[in-house]
Amino acid sequence: MADAVLITSVIDNAYLSNSGAQAGNRMKNCSDELEEYCPSSGVFQSAAATGKESILNRKRPFVGRCCHVCSPLSRDKLFNTSIPSQGLRNVIYINETHTRYRGWLARRLCYVLFIQERDVHRDMFPRNVIENVLNSNRVQKAIVETVTDRMPVETLAQPEPKAVNKVKRKARGILQQMVANISPAVIRLTGWVLLKLFNGFFWSIQIHKGQLEMVKKAAAENVPLIFLPVHKSHIDYLLLTFILFCHNIKAPHIAAGNNLNIPIFSTLIRKLGGFFIRRKLDIGADGRKDILYRSVLRVYIEELLRQRQFMEIFVEGTRSRSGKPYMAMTGLLSIVVDSLCENIVTDVMIIPVGISYDRIIEGNYNSEQLGKPKKKESLWGVAQGVFRMLRKNFGCVRVDFGQPFSVREYIDTQRNRPLPATLSLEESLLPTIITERPGLNHVEQDLTPVVISRDLFDEQYRRQLISNVAKHALFTASRCSAVMSTHIVACLLLYRHREGVHLSKLVEDFFCMKEVVLARDFDLGFSGNSEDVVMHALHLLGDCVNVRSSRRNSEFFIAPTTTIPALFELNFYSNGIFQVFLTEAILASSLCAVLRENISGPGKMDPTVSQERLVRTAADLCHLLSNEVLVGLPCQAVYQVFNDAVSKFIQYGILLVAEEDLSPSPTEETWANKYPDGLSWRSDEEDDSDYGEEQRDRYLKVSQSPDHQAFITFLQRLLGPLLEAYFSAAVYIQSFRLPVQETEYISKFHKYLLSRTEMKIAVFGESATFCLAKSAVKTLKDLGVFKPQKSGSTVLELSSIFLPLINRQKLLEYIHNFTVL
Repeated sequence: MADAVLITSVIDNAYLSNSGAQAGNRMKNCSDELEEYCPSSGVFQSAAATGKESILNRKRPFVGRCCHVCSPLSRDKLFNTSIPSQGLRNVIYINETHTRYRGWLARRLCYVLFIQERDVHRDMFPRNVIENVLNSNRVQKAIVETVTDRMPVETLAQPEPKAVNKVKRKARGILQQMVANISPAVIRLTGWVLLKLFNGFFWSIQIHKGQLEMVKKAAAENVPLIFLPVHKSHIDYLLLTFILFCHNIKAPHIAAGNNLNIPIFSTLIRKLGGFFIRRKLDIGADGRKDILYRSVLRVYIEELLRQRQFMEIFVEGTRSRSGKPYMAMTGLLSIVVDSLCENIVTDVMIIPVGISYDRIIEGNYNSEQLGKPKKKESLWGVAQGVFRMLRKNFGCVRVDFGQPFSVREYIDTQRNRPLPATLSLEESLLPTIITERPGLNHVEQDLTPVVISRDLFDEQYRRQLISNVAKHALFTASRCSAVMSTHIVACLLLYRHREGVHLSKLVEDFFCMKEVVLARDFDLGFSGNSEDVVMHALHLLGDCVNVRSSRRNSEFFIAPTTTIPALFELNFYSNGIFQVFLTEAILASSLCAVLRENISGPGKMDPTVSQERLVRTAADLCHLLSNEVLVGLPCQAVYQVFNDAVSKFIQYGILLVAEEDLSPSPTEETWANKYPDGLSWRSDEEDDSDYGEEQRDRYLKVSQSPDHQAFITFLQRLLGPLLEAYFSAAVYIQSFRLPVQETEYISKFHKYLLSRTEMKIAVFGESATFCLAKSAVKTLKDLGVFKPQKSGSTVLELSSIFLPLINRQKLLEYIHNFTVL
């Protein structure tokens, strides 16, 4: 492995030296220059002050409103002007005023009295679930199909009763291992225990009272509610149920992985509403398609919906190990949407939920990010986790409920507008990377939007519709997740002050970063004096930061710890603020790429940038990173998102409009034709906008203000770890030889990333996480670099397009243009 690193590092160093020479007069990218000029607050004020009030004069933004295009009726129905002003509440702060009683005894027993007064009883929850599911036509049909699949052909006419009964027992066993059995008494007891525990290891659990009011209104509609939270910690399961219980809202049925189906603990989870499902729904123990399991699960969920039960589904599928939301998985959500389309229920309402922690109870996921196998859950592990939590404090938690929206309304709205077919990453981006590719003209013809069927029985339309519902919910949940103090401090230390910073300067930048976050309509999960909050965050980050006294006025000097585990952990918390700057970071990296392409020789560079070209480049980069990021709702066109970002850069003064070119655009294309909808997302407001009209391109210049230059560098560094992992993947395939199993290839590539970091070759050590290694390989597969072959396990080999070394070199150069290496 060391030899491989040394060989590929030659390519790394070549690109590092070239990029340094090219960027000489373009903009300040290196850390030395940034540390030499480090304005205390101008970097962030320049991006926030224009057109915005001071943080002291403006209210917190009200986050989580549903889409005004796809759910206009839901947006108006459950909202009124008094909701945003209702403020926050600490759920775990309970005293006698939260009960019907007063006096000394009430103060001593306030937890018990509060729990006893909560409205939870047996009639809220479903009855006769097992029998209803087993007697359904779908399950009976699946039983017969399972029997016939396992019988010889000559006996298919009349299946043996013994075989049928055996499969029926199997179906009952599957269901009994799956179903929840909610107990109001256990919910009350657990509520009291959690109230005690949460007060022990959390400072506060904040919720917005106005958001809860909308959830209560939705619960009164007598339709099933589907909560779709982001998933960051195991405590998510209990947290949401606890909050709803405290506000007299029915406990949801929680979809949990069967890895949590462990003795004793699984019984508690079932009593609290959890039901267990396989990680891979369609695959049985023998590796064959399990029709019976899928049918039982489907009918079980349909039965819950028919009895108006609430559900909690983690569409990411697992806890995020990176701090960023994973791409949405639609398995269970597709059953919910199908139930609505088959009129099993009249409507379903979806509630996105954002959850933010100062520090997750797991602390970090460094073990898995270093490539070690995930530890199997056990009762002893749960007990160890509880004891570990009792010895620490994990700061504050913020839970935000997005505005509920009707799935029926969403489907009806989509039927009234065209839904273009999406293009694969290979179809949309490969022609840009390899312009001499044979058959290019054929691919370009496919770039035009293709309107597909609007019939829900059409599989392609149905899949895309369900995917869009999931993306809507997950993007809203991510947008309404509050930014915590540890997120800001970790971000500043990694991407603004990587070499270290004095405490007073860190506090000053922290204060300005708060203003920037609020100016972009994200909320904060903390309050108080900035210096106190920064010290609180540094305490929670623990060994990830080095705090030492400096010689200057005995002030503390703060620097991030440079060990690999510390960088991974800081990156996890830093990614909590990633969504705030995502669009601008992509635009800044695209600006870097366009300016590099404008270099015609040593010291020769065109300082102007075409807005059309900049937006197209940003859209391409967004598509390249589509396995990691989501910049907008599915109903938004990606080119509109980045065109708006360019306008903001102009407003901030980062980009300056050059002298207007009044000549017609040489392409004579409309915006709609320049940026086809199939590239990423579709605009639902095209008919009302002027994008269909002919637009003249305009040219822009980058401001040479040191504040603006430093802010652009900060934005580029936010994408640095992600782009460096992708760049390293492009370097690694230069020496690809023989076909190899995908798991083996990912493991070797991850070791290569770690070796780069250990040998100080990597600019961003946090680029070596196992999550980024998997994401980079998946992107190469989607891009058509690899041609996967199924033979038990997936085998990777280079596709015919990338067998020539020159095409692999073009991919490497394309990614390198965006990096700050």
